[in-house]
Amino acid sequence: MRMQPNAQFDGQPVPEGSGPVAIELSEASVTFGRGDRAVPALSKTSLRIADGEFVALVGPSGCGKSTILRLVSGLVQPTNGVVIVGGREVAARALRVGMAFQNPTMLPWMTIERNIMLPLKIVEPFRSNFRRLRKTEFRDKANALLEQVGLKGFGSNYPWQLSGGMLQRANLCRALIHEPRMLLLDEPFGALDQFTREELWAILQNLWMTHKPTVLLVTHDLREAGFLASRICVMSARPGRILDDSRVEFARPRTVAMTFEPDFVALNQKLRAFIEDARSAAQGSAAQEGTG
Repeated sequence: MRMQPNAQFDGQPVPEGSGPVAIELSEASVTFGRGDRAVPALSKTSLRIADGEFVALVGPSGCGKSTILRLVSGLVQPTNGVVIVGGREVAARALRVGMAFQNPTMLPWMTIERNIMLPLKIVEPFRSNFRRLRKTEFRDKANALLEQVGLKGFGSNYPWQLSGGMLQRANLCRALIHEPRMLLLDEPFGALDQFTREELWAILQNLWMTHKPTVLLVTHDLREAGFLASRICVMSARPGRILDDSRVEFARPRTVAMTFEPDFVALNQKLRAFIEDARSAAQGSAAQEGTG
């Protein structure tokens, strides 16, 4: 197992042999507020992600990881620069994107099966056929995903009848059911215990290997990033920028046991060193400003 640094990192790496570019940030920056109240959240950032890649963003809290996620989804517009998804600017059209967050927001009055099918009720071309297919093809589609994540037979249960880990599995099903080209994940397993997280890493890895969406994952868990990602981007403290962008070439499917092997431990130490240096630099800068 090994991690291959991008020796020619210029802020816009695309791995050798990659497919078409799915996501591209070109000198994109984000500042919230104006004038004296302006808060820079993301420095000018350029990043390219190939179709079907699994990229993880790691870094100190408040470094702009989630801001990049929101830029790609269209929830936030860049203050400067351009964000291209699927060959067009994000604002130019609605995108078929799957999203999963730390807390799965299932509607408590709906069964798990109906919660999972919600995107099919909203997103075209499924929306036009929802009434006709909701009790046949779309129901089968939901139950097939439930089986993939180990929840076969739980479609008729209600959210309050499932544990947190089970709800997050169902949340992944809902994020994938409308066949998104892109999956955006913001700390999806952060609220779960370690054993449940590790179990869900394997499930997410299998889902990605089966469906091959382009995945952008925000996480504070360095083991999680190494286990799941094909590339890891390390970000500096706010205003965020990418300090390092490296390919991760551990064999797949990866296992939890692999995360304790020397190469994997070395990867974690390298990532941690980047983040600690970034945090120290930010603290030093803040101290200078305070005494200036």
